[in-house]
Amino acid sequence: MSSKEVLTEREFELVNIVGAELAANQRDLSRHMDLSLGALNMLLRRLVSKGYIRIEQLNKRKVRYILTPKGFSEKMRKSVKYTLKTLHSISLIKQRLRNIVQKLHAQGARNFLILGSSDLALLVEGAVKQLSDKDCAAVLIQEIPKEKVTGIILICKEDVPQSLLNGHRAVDVISELAQDHDLLALNRN
Repeated sequence: MSSKEVLTEREFELVNIVGAELAANQRDLSRHMDLSLGALNMLLRRLVSKGYIRIEQLNKRKVRYILTPKGFSEKMRKSVKYTLKTLHSISLIKQRLRNIVQKLHAQGARNFLILGSSDLALLVEGAVKQLSDKDCAAVLIQEIPKEKVTGIILICKEDVPQSLLNGHRAVDVISELAQDHDLLALNRN
C-alpha cells in the first residue's frame, strides 16, 4: 500500500462507521463524527476516489454509502493489527507481573493480598499461582485490612491513599507497570 493510500484516523473512523452501517445519511455521519457537512463531504469524496467507499443512488434525493471490498479489507487488516498489538501488550504485562511477584518471593514474601477486582488483579493472582513453590497464598481483597496482616498487599487499583496502608507492606502494581520501558514504548507505537 503506497503512502498515498494510507488512511488517516478520520478516514478510518468513517470507514468503520460506514462498514457498521451506523448512519443513514450525511447528516447522521457528520453528527456521528462531529464534523461539518462540508468536511464530511470532502472526506467521503477522498475515500470514494481512493476506492474504499462506493456511493449508491437510491432515488433523486437519497444515497447509500457502501464499503468496497478494498474498504472492507482495510478495515479487517487494521482490526487484526490492533488485536495483535493488544495481545502483545497483555503478554508483556503478564511477564512483567511474573517478574514483580518472583522478585517479592525471592525477598521472602509468601502471602499476597491482592487489592482490587479488576482484570489486572486477576492477572496478578495468576502470576502468584504460577510460582513454583506451594508455600504461597493469594487472596483477593476489596479494602485494606485495618489490623496488621502477614504478607504483602499488591495494589491493583488507582488512587489508594498511602495513609490507609497503616504500616502494611505494599506494592503499587500500576506504578510498577508504568515504569516498564517496553510497555511504554509499545503504547507509543
